Amino acid sequence: MTLRSPLRWTAVVMAVCALPLAAAAPSDQAAAEARDAATATAGETVRTDAGLVRGTRSGPYRIFRGIPYAGAPKGVHRWAPPRPVRPWKGVRDATEPGPPCPQVPSRYAPVSSTEEDCLVLNVTTPPAPQPRRASPVLVWIYGDGSVGAGSFFDGRRLAGRGLVVVTVNYRLGVFGGLALPGLEGAGTFGLQDQRAALAWVRDNVRAFGGDPGNVTVAGVSFGASAVAGHLTSPASRGLFHRAVMASGEAMMDMPAGAMGPGVPGYRWYAWRSGREMEDITRETTSSLGCRDERPERTLACLRALPVGTILDVPHIMNAFQVFGYGNATLPELPPEALRAGRFHPVPVLSGATRDEHRTFVGMLHDAVGEPFTEADYDRALRTAFGEQPAKRVRAEYPTSAFPSPALAWAAVITDRMWARGTQAQHDALARRVPVYAYEFADRDAPMFLPLPGQFDFGAFHAGDIPYLFEDEAAEPLFTRAQRRLSATMTGYWAAFARTGAPRGAGLPAWPPYRPRPVGRPYTQSLAPGRLGPVDYHREHNLGFWDRMP
Repeated sequence: MTLRSPLRWTAVVMAVCALPLAAAAPSDQAAAEARDAATATAGETVRTDAGLVRGTRSGPYRIFRGIPYAGAPKGVHRWAPPRPVRPWKGVRDATEPGPPCPQVPSRYAPVSSTEEDCLVLNVTTPPAPQPRRASPVLVWIYGDGSVGAGSFFDGRRLAGRGLVVVTVNYRLGVFGGLALPGLEGAGTFGLQDQRAALAWVRDNVRAFGGDPGNVTVAGVSFGASAVAGHLTSPASRGLFHRAVMASGEAMMDMPAGAMGPGVPGYRWYAWRSGREMEDITRETTSSLGCRDERPERTLACLRALPVGTILDVPHIMNAFQVFGYGNATLPELPPEALRAGRFHPVPVLSGATRDEHRTFVGMLHDAVGEPFTEADYDRALRTAFGEQPAKRVRAEYPTSAFPSPALAWAAVITDRMWARGTQAQHDALARRVPVYAYEFADRDAPMFLPLPGQFDFGAFHAGDIPYLFEDEAAEPLFTRAQRRLSATMTGYWAAFARTGAPRGAGLPAWPPYRPRPVGRPYTQSLAPGRLGPVDYHREHNLGFWDRMP
């Protein structure tokens, strides 16, 4: 296995998986704190199993920030399973966000941290919880896997629908995925952190008015792949009762060059074997002076290094935006487990955006002043599919049918990689559990990243997330119709969290997805002024891709 090309993945491409909220986090956080400061009063004190915490009130909401759910993973606990929090005396202040886990800034996500004592979560409670009736809980796992923090996601919009919203930090990049022979938990430390947060919710959320027997785990992009991991992980059994996967990659492959020139193809986008994770570790850490034939000595050396020294290695965070399988946390490859029905039987809400791959093409090419040309298109097709298949693809997706070669290439990979993987995920899940499929189709969704070039991003990757979580950068850009769409989407998500089906008073009908040939593979289109069925298979030309080798 060669790793040279994956380590050249640009921070631009990979940081977008946590977008849009992480990209605007610093200004958003300052604005949110300033707004809260004007209205906040002392929130009531709540007792957790580790001690008392005191949050704030923001209007009708109670918000608790930076609550530890696991001990600091530093020193000998770096690259070890999460451990219990040490109880504290007195009342712990929970009015400020905890630190993000170690990460380096990217061009569009200017967030950095070297703090390992970062395994914290945030709780937002609904305005008027019903007496003697606990509220449904939604636990949010953000995307990317190398940048971000739970505190970047403002849960008030969903809490306003009656949910207790919990957003979590987890170990990122090399700190979440390092693998050495014989290392317990290798390749899955981030996933284990998330599981520890779910266990904290089970044990503590009732004190915040939440129902530990009605927990929805939800995630976007890398976070949605994590949700698929929890669905197939024996250790996560019983910790959640519904699942939401937005732009999930659980059953996606990756054609060569799809994520940029020089990036090789992989059978699975999100998953690597234990041996592959060890290879990634060996290559990324080779410059740190810790290589030893005895893995335990290599580990001791790496644990002794300052965080900043590790973060200085180019691309060491991006290289670990995958999960290792073949271990106690993920005993088998999740796509195989999903197809075989070996997963926790909970209802699933799952979908993607209509123009997923425009994000990546735009941020590598036209939107940064490097136009994707006809020659680039031909070269990309040959790299991804081979000489003869490339001709068939070009005939099916001629540049004359698109405003630019960049949009033609984005359509190819959106259909071939994202849509095909999304439908495979829906088919596998829906054979065993209720599935509600959607496509976010607002092609005018606000794009607010500071990009120098012009590009039509359409309904881009993760463009649906500001419709669910309040985002100060996107909010001023919403039209009245988009605000209505946001209200409908939060209504759907809250109804699903409450009952396992996105149905409720005033919500347009959303039937379940039933795979062919015995059922109707219904997908709900979510766009301003248009909420209803879309023929996902036809829209993304999946008949053509089913015939391709």
